[in-house]
Amino acid sequence: MIILHHLRIGRSIFAVWQLEEMGIDYELKVYHRDPETNRAQADLKAVHPLGKSPVIEDGDLMLSESSAITTYLLEKFDSEHRFWPQRSDLQEWAEFSQWLHYPEGSVFGPLLIKMLQLRSGQPHAVFEAFSEGEIKLHLGHIANQLGEKQFILGDTFTAADFGISYVVSLAKRLGQLQDYPALESYLERNLSRPAYQRAIERAVE
Repeated sequence: MIILHHLRIGRSIFAVWQLEEMGIDYELKVYHRDPETNRAQADLKAVHPLGKSPVIEDGDLMLSESSAITTYLLEKFDSEHRFWPQRSDLQEWAEFSQWLHYPEGSVFGPLLIKMLQLRSGQPHAVFEAFSEGEIKLHLGHIANQLGEKQFILGDTFTAADFGISYVVSLAKRLGQLQDYPALESYLERNLSRPAYQRAIERAVE
């Protein structure tokens, strides 16, 4: 059985969602943030040296990094390709892979800078200009890709929507979605899915 090490209030809830969406049996181990630093405590660092989440265990395998976890779960549990294209269509698979890795690889960084700025309450002209410009660039790119579609790659939900939903939800928390009604609707649509609602209930987010 998969064991998910879940740090509350963060991206790990999207790993819980994946497990629920794919119908995978799993055990949830919950960790709490340090109230002073808002970071993981020693108990999670005892599981993985980086002390970050999500982390899954499957037998002898200990796996971190969100898109690596998604890929592993797809390879092992979705042989019917309900949530990803087959590699025999290389172009479709490559586009899927691009959008699977894009949220953590490109979008999260500027959002993190913005979040840290808001927490510090201290102005910093260089970081502010960089994060504002990059956030607009990426949200515009996601909105253009979405267009009139229901999901990021078309009218069928795929595993790429997990990560895109995460960064769009973070942008919303940071007050960055005012000019992107299509992304607001996209996020609402995804977070209304029964599997996400089950994830919230189980993880007590």
